[in-house]
Amino acid sequence: MPHPLITQDHIDAYWRDGAVLIKGLFAGFVDEIAAGIEKNLAEPGPFAGDNLKPGEGGRFFEDYCNWERIPEFVNVVRHSLAAEVAADLMRSKSTQMFHEHVLVKEPGTSKPTPWHQDSPYYFVDGMQNVSFWAPVEPVTTATLRCVAGSHRWEKEILPTRWLSDTNFYPDEGDYLPIPDPEAEGMTILEWPLEPGDAVAFHYRNLHGARGNETTRRRRAFSLRLVGDDARYVERPGRTSPPYPGHDMKPGQKLREDWFPILYTA
Repeated sequence: MPHPLITQDHIDAYWRDGAVLIKGLFAGFVDEIAAGIEKNLAEPGPFAGDNLKPGEGGRFFEDYCNWERIPEFVNVVRHSLAAEVAADLMRSKSTQMFHEHVLVKEPGTSKPTPWHQDSPYYFVDGMQNVSFWAPVEPVTTATLRCVAGSHRWEKEILPTRWLSDTNFYPDEGDYLPIPDPEAEGMTILEWPLEPGDAVAFHYRNLHGARGNETTRRRRAFSLRLVGDDARYVERPGRTSPPYPGHDMKPGQKLREDWFPILYTA
């Protein structure tokens, strides 16, 4: 039986659509996540960046791989229900940490997050994976958007550098071009969210996010987790996160001293 927070319908929807809403996943941790985000903003890590070109208004900050130095994030990773719920969604006996991701769109940031899949940027492969995207403010318009069923497409979407709009993998024929989901009539899933809610989506799900043209900040915390079938894979371009010096070989499970097991059924 799945964790009481979800039902079999959640699991079925996750595998059918590649994305599903989990109400209250981080209930009780909202203030802690918000405090952790503020610490991350005050002391960015080596991978931090602002995804805006000169002249674009607002601020779109992102950073990742800081959770072990921010106590609030450690507590969320180790003690929230996310790892147990992830195992059920992934149909996995275990949940392993990959990384966390902070995304902040300040008021007046009209730029949307481009459509993309996460998997071509990652050095992990396998179908048992999940990202939880959780805001700490109510979100009604600056929503995460997921294309239903895109995690089951035969090819992945060509990864690009967001600021330059150029691709960085050598053989474009190995990938699908970036589509325009609205123009092409694809089914787009998006939900209004309250603090503590989370969207669970697959690494291969095509997703993006609307700009934040409200007067309220949109701070979001993402938790990237993997399951039993996750294996290290080499990519033809620089992965994101890069994780230099990991010494893993293709086909190996992710090293547990860097990527700890959070839950075992």
